[in-house]
Amino acid sequence: MLSAMPFVFVLIWSTGFIVAKFGLPYAQPLSFLLLRFFGVLIVLLPLVLLMRAPWPVGRMRHIAVAGVLVQAGYLGGVWCAIKVGMPAGLSALIVGMQPILTAFAAPLIGESVRRQQWVGLGFGIAGVGLVVANKISLIGLSWESIALCIFALLSITVGTLYQKRYCPNFDLRTGTIIQFSASIVAVLPFAILFEHLDPGFSTVQWTPQFVGALLWSILALSIGAIFLLFALIRKSAATQVTSLLYLTPPTTAVMAWIMFGEAFSMIGMLGMLLAVIGVALVVKK
Repeated sequence: MLSAMPFVFVLIWSTGFIVAKFGLPYAQPLSFLLLRFFGVLIVLLPLVLLMRAPWPVGRMRHIAVAGVLVQAGYLGGVWCAIKVGMPAGLSALIVGMQPILTAFAAPLIGESVRRQQWVGLGFGIAGVGLVVANKISLIGLSWESIALCIFALLSITVGTLYQKRYCPNFDLRTGTIIQFSASIVAVLPFAILFEHLDPGFSTVQWTPQFVGALLWSILALSIGAIFLLFALIRKSAATQVTSLLYLTPPTTAVMAWIMFGEAFSMIGMLGMLLAVIGVALVVKK
C-alpha cells in the first residue's frame, strides 16, 4: 500500500484541471473553492468529534499557515488565472516549475539534492513542456493571469517547505480541519470583494455537472489527495514528493484525451516518458 501511494496521489491530483473544466463554467473560482472548503468541514468535523481525534496543540498556527499557502494560495491562484484567460496548458507548465524551486530551497529545511536528482528534475520539466506544448496559447494572455499563476507556484512551493520544516507530523483529520478553516478565513474576503458573494451563493448555477464536480473536489481532491500528500510529505523528502507533480500534466492530458477527445500527440507521449524517467531519477535512492 505504501508503494502505491504516490501513484494513487498522482491519479487523483491530476483530476484537478478536469474538475475545473466541469465546474468553473457554473461558478466563480473563489466561490467554488469556498463551497469546496465548507464541504470538507461538513464531512470531516462530525467524524473527528465522533472519533475524538487529537488536536495538535502548540502547532495549530503552523498548520494553519501551511494550509492557507497550499490550499487557498495555490488553488485560488491557479483557478483565478484560468478564469481570467490563462490557458490550462501554460498554467500547468508554470506550476510545473515547483519541483525545481523546491530543490533549490531544500537546504533551508536541511535537505540536499544529489546530482542524479538534478538530472531527473531537468528531465521532468522538459517532459512537462513537451506534453503541454501543443496546448499553450498566448492569445488573450494578460499580466494578471501570469501574476496569479506565479503566485500559485510560489504559494504551494513555500507551503510544502513550511509544512515539512515546522509541522510534518500531525493527525491528518484534525490538521485538515484546521487548514481548511484557515483557508476559508483567507478566501472569504476576496470572494465578497471581487465576486460579490452573498450568503446564499446566488451566483452559483447548481447544475448536475457542477454538483458532481463539487462532490469530487471535496471527497477525492480535498480529502483523499490531500491526505495522501500530507502522508508523503511526512515520510519522504520534499524534493521527492514535489517531483511527483511532474506526472500531473501528462496524466491530465491522457484523461482529457479519454474524456473530451483532446489531441494527444507523439510529442506529448515523448514528454510523458521523459517526465516518468525524471521522477524515477529523483525518487531513486
